[in-house]
Amino acid sequence: MTAGQGQPAFGLSFDPRALTDLLQAPSDIRDLTLAYLQEVVNARRFGLRLDGDLEGYRKLFVDSRKDWRVVYGVRPAPAESAHPKEIHVVAVRPRAGNDVYDEVGRRLGMARRPLSARTHAARSRPPQLTTRGPAPQPGPPPTALPGLPRPAHNPAHHHTR
Repeated sequence: MTAGQGQPAFGLSFDPRALTDLLQAPSDIRDLTLAYLQEVVNARRFGLRLDGDLEGYRKLFVDSRKDWRVVYGVRPAPAESAHPKEIHVVAVRPRAGNDVYDEVGRRLGMARRPLSARTHAARSRPPQLTTRGPAPQPGPPPTALPGLPRPAHNPAHHHTR
């Protein structure tokens, strides 16, 4: 059977802490999350891809104000599963202050705060700065170079004290 005929396309698993997140979420968020995850499992909804340190994971906007996120990954299912792949929910949390992404990083064992591709780019050094040669030294004034005219010396402008 295919996903369109009632058979889910993916299995579903939760990080135990993500289950706690879900149980602690407001009831309307919890209901929306479960409905959206059912659509993801049936391959009728796909979250937006995350990038940078969280590449390979996806995010779902749960509410219309986009205050709540579900972060999940698609991974191989256990051998005993009826599905070759499963949706693994890592976190269900508010976005405020990027808390959800910081928590996902901790749950994935990252030693530092996860960075997006845009942040990586902003913090990286441009190639022009990575190969520094010797700093150029100032040259002689243009009037000291042979072949160039010298400024006119006007005795009327000579100031005496």
